[in-house]
Amino acid sequence: MNAPAQTPTFDQWLAGARQAAQQPPAQQRQPLVVAGQVVGSVAPGFLSQISLKRFIHKRYQLSEKEHLQGSAWSLHALPEDTTDALNTLAAALRDADLCGPWRDEQLAVTNPAGEVIGTVERGAVRVLGVATRAVHLVGLAPDGRMWVQKRAMTKPNNPGLWDTLMGGMVSAADSLPQALARETWEEAGLQVDTLADVSHGGQVLFSRPSREGGGAGFMVERIDWFRAQVPQGMEPDNQDGEVEHFELLPLDLVRERVAQGLFTLEAGLVIAGFLGV
Repeated sequence: MNAPAQTPTFDQWLAGARQAAQQPPAQQRQPLVVAGQVVGSVAPGFLSQISLKRFIHKRYQLSEKEHLQGSAWSLHALPEDTTDALNTLAAALRDADLCGPWRDEQLAVTNPAGEVIGTVERGAVRVLGVATRAVHLVGLAPDGRMWVQKRAMTKPNNPGLWDTLMGGMVSAADSLPQALARETWEEAGLQVDTLADVSHGGQVLFSRPSREGGGAGFMVERIDWFRAQVPQGMEPDNQDGEVEHFELLPLDLVRERVAQGLFTLEAGLVIAGFLGV
């Protein structure tokens, strides 16, 4: 009779999680150049799968050409047309069933210097290797216990896993403080200005293959996480239908659930940062 598998310790989980968060692409990716600036990357041959008719109609040109030490995909457009050109590309990927879930949400697109030069549909960022930003909130009760949420089973990513009190993307329309406030209300029904001791805790960086586009995606993301105390008598109440329920857990139990793989990778690493490990 086989012995039952042992749950890894939190430290063992953390070592594997940090390795999982920083992985090279499964294969060398090609730069994606829009209006003369590198904005992301694509898997070799990936963009050959879409129709180019709509680009001709829009007077954009999508082509593969030499770039520095290798080939790149270039979307030719005027700088002021960067957003429209990128969203034309995103729509072509959607029609070919080659992108992630369509959200009707625009995320910022930056050049290598970090300057925002346009926006693109959220569902296309992974397959285009566009760098994104996210925000998390670690919420504590006055007695030190941690508020956590169980993600709804209808979520397109990581349904049913546990998460921090709040975790969401920074949209193109938001600054980081605005994203913190918006997502905290939408996910937890809490106003940031009613919370105590709100402070920026740190960052978690991701660079790893993604399953979008049939495994052709690549995730490049920076998570800024914050901590705050939820005052006595105040409880989170989901507003957008994306949370199944909330629980208030002692930190030892949070660590145990993280080590068991019951939290998202992102939330687990944020919690590790909060715990100072």
